[in-house]
Amino acid sequence: MAIIVIFNVKIDISLFKKLSLRSRIFVTMILLVVMSSVLIAGITVYQTREQQKDYHRVRLRKKEEQVKQSINYALKETTYPTTTEYLGLIFNKEIYEIADVQNVYFNIYDLEGQLIKSSRPKFESDSLSYCLDAEVLNRLDASSTRRYVEENSTAGDRYQASYTYINDPKSKPIGILNLPYFEDNTFSDMELREFLMRLGGVYLVMFLMAIVLAYFVSKYITRSLQTISDMMNKTDLTKRNKKILIEDPSEEIGKLVDSYNAMIDELEQSAAKLAKSEREQAWREMAKQVAHEIKNPLTPLRLSVQSFERKFDPEDPDIKQKVAEYSKTLIQQIDTMSNIASAFSNFAEMPAQQNETLNVIKIVKLALDIFHEDYIHFIAEEKEIVAKLDRTQLIRVVTNLVKNAIQAVPEVDAPRILVSVASDGDFVKIAVADNGIGIADGFKDKIFEPKFTTKSSGMGLGLGMVKNIVETYRGSISFSSQPGKGTVFTVRFPKETQLKSA
Repeated sequence: MAIIVIFNVKIDISLFKKLSLRSRIFVTMILLVVMSSVLIAGITVYQTREQQKDYHRVRLRKKEEQVKQSINYALKETTYPTTTEYLGLIFNKEIYEIADVQNVYFNIYDLEGQLIKSSRPKFESDSLSYCLDAEVLNRLDASSTRRYVEENSTAGDRYQASYTYINDPKSKPIGILNLPYFEDNTFSDMELREFLMRLGGVYLVMFLMAIVLAYFVSKYITRSLQTISDMMNKTDLTKRNKKILIEDPSEEIGKLVDSYNAMIDELEQSAAKLAKSEREQAWREMAKQVAHEIKNPLTPLRLSVQSFERKFDPEDPDIKQKVAEYSKTLIQQIDTMSNIASAFSNFAEMPAQQNETLNVIKIVKLALDIFHEDYIHFIAEEKEIVAKLDRTQLIRVVTNLVKNAIQAVPEVDAPRILVSVASDGDFVKIAVADNGIGIADGFKDKIFEPKFTTKSSGMGLGLGMVKNIVETYRGSISFSSQPGKGTVFTVRFPKETQLKSA
C-alpha cells in the first residue's frame, strides 16, 4: 500500500513539473488555501477536544472537593465515632442529602475496597461494584496525591471515576470516596458543528476568492515572461530586432529585460561586424578572381609583344602579314579582358527594376536566335504567355542557361538541347534540358556559388548571376542532373512583378 502511495506521489510531482509556470502558480495558490483551511479546521477540532477534556477534568475535581467538604462537615457534626466501622451509620441518611445538594452520585468504600454506602437508588445498585479492584487500591496507595482517576469509554461516551481517601478530623484515612463522572459533550459538540459550518462557509468564499486572485496574480506574474518569450522567439539574426519595453516591471523581470535588451545590442553589433567582415571577404575574393582572370590573357599578350619585338624586320617581305597576325592576336587578348570585365560587371549589377508586359515565348525565341547550333530546339505549349519582366534580364537568364548546356555536350555523339516555356498557375516556367555530361553529386551543392566552375575555361559567374536575377523577382531556380545522361535547369518567374526590396 505504501509503495502505491509513493508511486502516486511521484506521478503527481512529474505531472506538476510538466505544467506551465502560470499553471504552477495557480495550482500552488489554490493548494495553499485548501491546505490552510484543512489545517485550521483540524486544529479547531483538536483544540475543542482538548478544552472539553480540561473542562471535565476541572469539573470532576471541583465536584470531588465539594463532596469531600460536605463529608468532612458531616464527620465533624456526627455523634458516632469517626471510624471505618461507623461510616455506614454516619452517612445512612446524610449521603442522600449530600448527593441531592451537590447533584451528583457517589459511593463510599472501606479501606479494603468493600462497598459501605452508595447514594444511588436501590434499583441501580446492580450496576455498582461492591468490591474495588486490587489495581485501583494499589494505584491509590502509590499516588503521591492520594488520588486516582480512572478513565473509560462506554457506548461512545467518556467515563471517569475518581478515588480519594476520606480522612477523620486527625487526617487519618477511614474510607474511600468514589465519584463516578460521565462526560456530556452534547452541547459543545453542537457548538463545534455550528462553528465548523460557519467556518466552512467562510472557507468556501475564501476558496472562490483564491481562485479569482490566483488567476489574476498568475496572469500578472507570467505576462511579462510571456512578452519576453515572444520577443525571443521573434529574434532573427538577419534583421533588426525590437527591444522589450515593460512599464514598472518587478526587480527580477527588470533585470531579465535589461539582459535581453543588452543581448539585442550586442547581437546587432555582432551582426554588423559579421556583415562588414563578409563584405570585405567577398570583395577580397572578387579582387583575387579579377586579378587571376586578367592575368590569364596578359601573359600571352606579353609573350606576343616580346616575340614580335625580337622577330620584327622592316625589310621582311611578309612584314604586313605578320603585323596583321600580331594585331589580331592583341585584339583577341584585349577582347578576352573586355569580356572578363563585362562578366564581373554583369554579376555585380542588380537586375533592372523597370519591367514591361511582354510575351515570354517571343522573348525566349529572340534569345535563342543568337545561337546557330542545329541541335537546339524550342517548344511551347501556348502561343503567348504574358508576364511583367525585364526584357534584358530575361534574355540574360536564357542565354546563360543555354551557354551552359552547349558547354556540357561537346563530347556527346548526338547532342540535343531542348528549351521549353509553359504556364504553371501564376508562374511561367522555363526549362533548359541537355543530354550532356551531367553534374557530379559532389558539385551539386556548389553549382550556384560565384566563381565556381567545373570547366577548364570561364569564370563560374553565369549561374550565380542567373540565380541573383531570378531571386530578385521572387522566382526560383532548380535543377536535376544524372552524370552521363544530362541536366535540366528549371526557372519559375511570377507573372506579376514581385521585386525583392533592396
